[in-house]
Amino acid sequence: MEKCNGVCFTNLSSNHPITCFMAFTTIMLFRVLYVIYRTGMPLGKRATPQSFSTLIVLGSGGHTAEMINLLLVLQKDRFTPRFYIAAATDNMSLQKALVLDNSFAASSGFKGISAEFMQIYRSREVGQSYVTSVWTTLVAIAHAFWLMIKIRPQVVLCNGPGTCIPLCVIAFFFKVAGIRWSSIFYVESIARVKRLSLSGLLLYKLRIADQFFVQWPQLQRKYPRAHYVGCLM
Repeated sequence: MEKCNGVCFTNLSSNHPITCFMAFTTIMLFRVLYVIYRTGMPLGKRATPQSFSTLIVLGSGGHTAEMINLLLVLQKDRFTPRFYIAAATDNMSLQKALVLDNSFAASSGFKGISAEFMQIYRSREVGQSYVTSVWTTLVAIAHAFWLMIKIRPQVVLCNGPGTCIPLCVIAFFFKVAGIRWSSIFYVESIARVKRLSLSGLLLYKLRIADQFFVQWPQLQRKYPRAHYVGCLM
């Protein structure tokens, strides 16, 4: 009997880590499902603040031009402070954002600091080999994680640049971990008429974006969870 008790106790001890792992995995799975269920739902009235700290992801070329058009119709007093992020090699987008936000401050007469401008490492540069991009991707994710911890935005606005993917994934992770509930608003580029961009497809399929907007009706028919808003340009 004593021998049996010893063997049984050993078996229970060896199974304990497996039991804990399965329990943790089950809890995290339910938490992920809950976050996906809650994604897109409005916050309660009591929980709605006067303004929302907003992360705005910029991209080279037309992405920044489209984002600026979107920001022009934004309620500036509701989305403040604003944090503009662009790739480390994309100085032009941040310069345009600086000019835009200065015009906001001049028109409102606000003299405080309502915006910050930051850069993030790219996961992969144009022409970079896939072998070396493994390391740069890890560095970019670590940098994005540090920025998200620093900012902890309540709202994330993005429209397609690849730099938005690690930021949005980390924002989703923060929801699951209970660190910060960030509402992600994704506006697909007007250049996407028949198919979503890779960034848009990932955020749509993985249900990471709280609200997903397209600018062409045929895209909305193809992706029914998207909202058609017409051409914003």
